Amino acid sequence: MQNENKIAVVILNWNGCEMLRKFLPSVVQYSDNDCIDIYVADNGSTDDSVKMLHTEFPSVNIIILQQNYGFAEGYNKALEQISAQYAVLLNSDVEVTPNWLTPLASYMDSHPEVAACQPKILSYRDKNKFEYAGAAGGYLDKYGYPFCRGRILNVVETDYGQYDTITSIFWATGAALFIRLADYRGIGGLDGRFFAHMEEIDLCWRLRASGYDIVCIPQSVVYHVGGATLSKENPRKTFLNFRNNLLMLYKNLPNSELNSVMSVRTVLDYVAMLQYLFRGDMKNAKAVLSARKEYHKMKHDLAIDRDLNLQKTSISVVPERIKNSILWQFYAKGIRSFSQISNFK
Repeated sequence: MQNENKIAVVILNWNGCEMLRKFLPSVVQYSDNDCIDIYVADNGSTDDSVKMLHTEFPSVNIIILQQNYGFAEGYNKALEQISAQYAVLLNSDVEVTPNWLTPLASYMDSHPEVAACQPKILSYRDKNKFEYAGAAGGYLDKYGYPFCRGRILNVVETDYGQYDTITSIFWATGAALFIRLADYRGIGGLDGRFFAHMEEIDLCWRLRASGYDIVCIPQSVVYHVGGATLSKENPRKTFLNFRNNLLMLYKNLPNSELNSVMSVRTVLDYVAMLQYLFRGDMKNAKAVLSARKEYHKMKHDLAIDRDLNLQKTSISVVPERIKNSILWQFYAKGIRSFSQISNFK
């Protein structure tokens, strides 16, 4: 295990040599402090990532993982080798800004009830807009659909300071997740079975239900490239998002909601599959169907996890989870911005 420092910035890499070359310089430049260590955990890359890091970034610590464990288990294995008060899970396609860690660490130091936080995430491609994957903090609707301060479904808002207050959120994005390492380990870390997508929401749900707070601190700003601007959905991504969302719901929903929510989700998932079919997108339609089949295969193995999560629950009603459908609010009521949502109670 590495020597302990206050903050460990950990970037998980898989065949991202050029991405690291482009974005790591800002991390090195703006994380230059005696209490901060920077790590790149290489997830079994076959490109020149590790060689490049040794040559061009000698101050960066390298953790070698022997295979691609995915985002969730890759971070679990990397953080096993790190000793620090706080860890920052940072995507390799994030550009950070001067003093980006200072507001995050200061707030966490003075608020021990907060387990994790995130900065304000703006788009690298259009720096006046929020970024899809995290914006100014994540929330959840009754049926498991995530949305953000600054992003409702696929509508991303322009940032004009409307969400610059520090506030409690349901989930902090895995693109720039600042978390107490003791709390990360205490709650069991990311669920490696998810591989990628939704794993940070599952982690934050477990933390939040256990009584910890999650916050967004917009005084820290980073820019994220992300993948939301891709013109065509990737069937693998569709599969992971649908499957993992169902796994997350099953693991964390209270008994009083489980059957009703999962019944509605069955209908909504098949509606989504039909939409893909009507558009002639057979691959993504099959991905939704495969995700549901895989969820039912994995459900039995998650029963123990569900029981443990419910035993640890001290907040049965998480206030950052709205009580109806964000789909209904978007399509039926025309809500396009977070500030228009009023029914968190």
